[in-house]
Amino acid sequence: MKKTLIAAALITTLPSFAHAEDWMMRVRAIQVAPDVSTSPSLPGLDVSKEWVPEVDFTYFVNPNIGVELILGTARHEVTLGGASLGKLNHLPPTLTVQYHFDATPTIKPYVGAGVNYTRFYNVDLAPGLSVDKNSFGGAVQAGVDIAITKNGYLNLDVKKIWIETDVKAGGAKLTTLNIDPLVWGIGYGFRF
Repeated sequence: MKKTLIAAALITTLPSFAHAEDWMMRVRAIQVAPDVSTSPSLPGLDVSKEWVPEVDFTYFVNPNIGVELILGTARHEVTLGGASLGKLNHLPPTLTVQYHFDATPTIKPYVGAGVNYTRFYNVDLAPGLSVDKNSFGGAVQAGVDIAITKNGYLNLDVKKIWIETDVKAGGAKLTTLNIDPLVWGIGYGFRF
């Protein structure tokens, strides 16, 4: 009797696990728009906006909960009072947990929150200037997937990512640079 009850319980829960292996891959064009501030204040220090490609993978734990890994990189120009101080790259893989609403069968809005780790590399700043290589920060996002085929979706997405690094001159800290970009994206997603 006990085995029968356990078997019945497993059979009735199988449909709820049917979505446990659902994945979505998206390819987006994104604009990384830094919201720059410094502490202590260094007026005129800025980081350029850039358009870059981005790829993400979402694993659906169930029909409404997804875990997304966002991958992309950008090269930015750093300026002070409009004069170039050089360029640097950053790679900010971001992991968010999302809630997908069941608005309609074809329109699926979502919100998410998570963390990012940013790695600065290929730093080519003016002689004597450097930045810390690593940053950890939060991230929030909102977006919508709009079905255009059975498994294909138009995606619109916006994220706020908190990124900071210490700027150093001759090894001494000059200021903490908060880049904190707003990231706008449009792309195509495929669910499999």
